[in-house]
Amino acid sequence: MKALVLEGINQEFIYKNVENPVLETGEALVKVKAASFNRRDFWIKKGQYAGLKFPIILGSDGAGIVSEVKDETDKYWIGKEVIINPSLLWGDHEEFQSKAFNILGLPKDGTFAEYVKVPVSSLFEKPQHLSFSEAAAIPLAGLTAYRALFSKAKLKKGDNVLIVGAGAGTSTFAILWAVAAGANVYVTSGNADKIEAAKRLGAIDGVNYKEDDWDQQLLQKVSGFDVIIDSALGAGFAKHFNYVNPGARIVFFGGTAGNLPELNGRIIFWKQLQILGSTMGSPQDFKAMLSFIEDHKIHPIIDSAYKLEDANDAIKLMENSDQFGKIVLDVTE
Repeated sequence: MKALVLEGINQEFIYKNVENPVLETGEALVKVKAASFNRRDFWIKKGQYAGLKFPIILGSDGAGIVSEVKDETDKYWIGKEVIINPSLLWGDHEEFQSKAFNILGLPKDGTFAEYVKVPVSSLFEKPQHLSFSEAAAIPLAGLTAYRALFSKAKLKKGDNVLIVGAGAGTSTFAILWAVAAGANVYVTSGNADKIEAAKRLGAIDGVNYKEDDWDQQLLQKVSGFDVIIDSALGAGFAKHFNYVNPGARIVFFGGTAGNLPELNGRIIFWKQLQILGSTMGSPQDFKAMLSFIEDHKIHPIIDSAYKLEDANDAIKLMENSDQFGKIVLDVTE
């Protein structure tokens, strides 16, 4: 089969023939129709990610058709159009992942190939209203945003929600999910065009975090926030305490802008705030997300699409964070 192989840090993907995956008990072989990039792939390529190994086929997100299963009891899946849950070995607790938890695409080969093998438990039927490319855009970022908003922040209709860093995959899904749930959504971004794009998705307004008084600008637009979704951390995280409502839930994942800054603990206990960490999501989160997508007939936002063999051009968009939405790879012949 053809696949994108990464053989070392800061190297380009090599598009070449590799051996087809060999199934083990409880696994299925999926003929990949589409895959998509995550920031995770970018950091692995840069060597700035834990557990690096080479050579590796990256790709956490994918959708396709099941072509083979190892066990007769799983024959139901053969020929089914599926979306793959990349959150592997979550474990028995909804509250947190197991020590064995890992993400498809490292340490195990991922979806940037014509075929990928995954646990049968990672297969979910593709929502019928979505194309393969749309389905492939969802899994990692969509799941991360869904768990942050609903399992962690307990989002309710009418909540005022701030989503930090509009334009990234997780942030774009957070906008889609929160708007569909009936929340009042505001965003921050360092790019005016991305703020306008977020408003077209249903966000009410936004501010540019490159301006020193962006927190005061937010207070002129809304009295306060019940939910804040932050994937950056860094010094700007402390400004959230300038506009949180009592009982607010602040959920964060990732830390591209740095670590947690010094925080005013008095505000935290007096306003009874919740600061919640989140990572990916459980199988139950994934199932609930797909039901949510079906119920609201949501279509993900795709920034651009490339052929599998053109992946080196595609990932360059992430260098300057120029994309709004997901970058998709077409894996069809």
